[in-house]
Amino acid sequence: MKLLVVRHAVAQERDEWHETGRPDNERPLTRKGRTEMKACAKALARLVPGLDLIATSPFTRAADTAELLAAAWSSMPLLDVKELASGGSRNELLKWLASRTESCLAVVGHEPDLGSLVGSLVVGDSRAVPIPLEKAGACLLRFPERIEQGQGELRWLVYPRLLRKLAR
Repeated sequence: MKLLVVRHAVAQERDEWHETGRPDNERPLTRKGRTEMKACAKALARLVPGLDLIATSPFTRAADTAELLAAAWSSMPLLDVKELASGGSRNELLKWLASRTESCLAVVGHEPDLGSLVGSLVVGDSRAVPIPLEKAGACLLRFPERIEQGQGELRWLVYPRLLRKLAR
């Protein structure tokens, strides 16, 4: 089983968004973030051709990123997973991931949660050193059977700059 972990693309600045009075979970991607993510998604679709499902945080910036990813795989199914929201329960997310039967699953979410998740999936300890992802960055983990802490093998981690070059 493979797990593609993707951090959401560049969103509007938190301080600017705060001035609108709207909640942070509605903060959208910037125009540049959308453009860059389209290129990153194109490269990720080449690197991980057998994707079965994209699970996303319900926050706007992650959901928008997931939609751009889905388009690169010709309308891949999307699933909102509340545990992927910023500050979501890692234990509940781990239970959800362990229950999945897809051979290749993608998750889209937020830092520092994703970095901590990746660290614990590879090392096996919830206090593992995080493996941080840049905005629009991604990594691929491989598991022998199902997704479990300590069973993940980090196959690669890629920065958005490289993804954009690979998309050309």
